[in-house]
Amino acid sequence: MDRPLLVADEQLDLRGTPCPLNFVRTKLKLERMEPGALLEVWLDPGEPIEQVPDSLRMNGFGIEAIADHSDYFTVQVRRLAENVG
Repeated sequence: MDRPLLVADEQLDLRGTPCPLNFVRTKLKLERMEPGALLEVWLDPGEPIEQVPDSLRMNGFGIEAIADHSDYFTVQVRRLAENVG
């Protein structure tokens, strides 16, 4: 899913953060954002990039783009209107 990155409303650098803490922090951040807002999350290769996007999708968040920067990944995730609480 290598689409051009959009300009995110906020960024969250979770490099060095283990699973599942990186997912929990991403979800909490998204829940504090306005519906429709776009969050860019920086994740490590391996388990974080393999687990976090799928977990976000399963929780109803929209993954807009994933980009590989060789030593880390950016995931752009949108808080949808129905993502409340």
